[in-house]
Amino acid sequence: MKRLLKSFFPIIPIATILGVMIFSHSCANTTSAPSGGPKDTIPPLITEIYPELGMTNIPVHGTKIEVKFNEYVQVKDPKSLFLSPPLEKTPKYKLKGKGVVITFENDLDSNKTYTLDLTNAIADNNEGNMYPGFTLVFSTGDKIDSMMVTGTVRDCNTLDPIKGAKVMLYKDLADSAIFLTRPDAAVKTDDWGFFCLRNIQDTVYRMYAIIDENNDNKYDPETEKVAFLDTIFRPVIVVNDSLPELMKFDMKDTVHCMARNSEVELNVFREKPSKQMIVNRERVGERTAYITFMAPNPQIDSLWFTGIPSESVITQFNQVKDSLEIWINDSKKQPDTLFLNVKYMKTDSLGVLASTTEEIKLIKPKKSPGKTQSKDIRKEDTTAVFTLEAKPETVEQYGYTLEFKHPVVESAFDSLTFRYLNPRQQEAKAKYTVTQDSLNLRKYYIKPSIELQQGYEYYLKVPYRKFKDINGFYNDSTEVKVVLPTDEKLSTMNLNLTNVKNKYIVDLLNEKRNQILRSYIVEEDAVLKFPYLKAGKYSIRITEDLNRNGLVDTGILLEQKQPEKVRFYKLSDGTYLIDIPEKMEIDQNVDVEEMFR
Repeated sequence: MKRLLKSFFPIIPIATILGVMIFSHSCANTTSAPSGGPKDTIPPLITEIYPELGMTNIPVHGTKIEVKFNEYVQVKDPKSLFLSPPLEKTPKYKLKGKGVVITFENDLDSNKTYTLDLTNAIADNNEGNMYPGFTLVFSTGDKIDSMMVTGTVRDCNTLDPIKGAKVMLYKDLADSAIFLTRPDAAVKTDDWGFFCLRNIQDTVYRMYAIIDENNDNKYDPETEKVAFLDTIFRPVIVVNDSLPELMKFDMKDTVHCMARNSEVELNVFREKPSKQMIVNRERVGERTAYITFMAPNPQIDSLWFTGIPSESVITQFNQVKDSLEIWINDSKKQPDTLFLNVKYMKTDSLGVLASTTEEIKLIKPKKSPGKTQSKDIRKEDTTAVFTLEAKPETVEQYGYTLEFKHPVVESAFDSLTFRYLNPRQQEAKAKYTVTQDSLNLRKYYIKPSIELQQGYEYYLKVPYRKFKDINGFYNDSTEVKVVLPTDEKLSTMNLNLTNVKNKYIVDLLNEKRNQILRSYIVEEDAVLKFPYLKAGKYSIRITEDLNRNGLVDTGILLEQKQPEKVRFYKLSDGTYLIDIPEKMEIDQNVDVEEMFR
């Protein structure tokens, strides 16, 4: 082996000049970058390693690993000195000449194969050129484990790859293992969310991935995200360093990075907190307050204010069901301090839900000092405040949106006026429908009953004193005009959905996937129209809404429940972005069942 090692390292500079990656015996791997140019851009090169590559019967106590380079180096990121399986304490290091000596505070386990990954840990001392990657494999027993598994870790909502996630294997198949013990093998994902767990034992495992915030190699559900493989698995691929999945590529090398085979996909999610209690409360106005719970969907038995009739209390949960808005439907002046009583199921000191009644003091917010009484009067102190909006691009789908700041107790929606002017400025009136938002009792959608046309001007008017809120105030009058876009360069996309056998949320997103431009909810085959699109790139996201609540629900680890599936529509060329040119009407066919298969 020593003769092999000495013959191996001299060829690295030659390989560097040729720009070819060289790989060692199946127990280690390395890469080097091309040389040239006035500035030093060449990463350091390994010249010597101890223990030798694939060495067995390494002592479990006082183990030292020494890696020597062809130049002076620095440890840029100590957390990237990653040992698998991990010990209780992270590896220590010191610089020695042109090398790094790595030690362990804990004894190694006997008869076990270890891998030490140096990827993204070491750089040269002068220019900071990062050493691209190397994995040393050794064993405290008389053999090296030879199996491997690959995969990708993604965010469950965006499907973006997650860098630095920790993928962990457990031979202990109990659900509690990930909470209590360190894994039997682990590795971190690269920039592409890709991982390769190499030189693992040929046995069955449970697989998890976590965003390990405290770096203890265990899962903390209160602060960390998690992913899991649905089934127990056994690796089927034998380690061979000629495999591209074991090579250390430049992360900017898109072609080679994307060509790697990924056996497993793990979608990371944040679990709903396991504990339930009231964590925040605030009185934000004379008759308005809210309380926030640690976990969504609290079990509330009753809720009441001291000295206020229960029929005068209006409540509404937010969309994710963890914050409760509270209003008092009484226009008279309220006390400076309100006492709210909440009887609900709270997590006790033993971690068990128990019926508890809490009294919460809600103090009226103080007005800013130094203002005269007349200047301190705001519009909302005398008027039922609301907004009325309509967007030209979406008015056909959503209509006008009318939202009040406080719940209304008197309404006259039949008093609204919807009128339009044709291109010859002839006026006419039309009917409309009113729908209250299912999750926000203060929001209403007013949708015209006629088909809107380009070149027409449409007006919706809310007349004076037709709505009264809980403060006893009436509304002002307002009128909003909207005109359909007339830019001839705009395009339309028709999305033909087939094999729709569940409820789905369909979103049109911009190129960066950080903005929803239009959204539909479908439960059967349909043609969805996306008009008024500027030339550019768009993506289609479809979410499977299994419990039919209109939300993307997270997973539950102990119940083996995955987050609801999200898919992006993939074109025939393998890309996810639909390129829409100017002045085009595009038809796109999507087989939803096939997409989620």
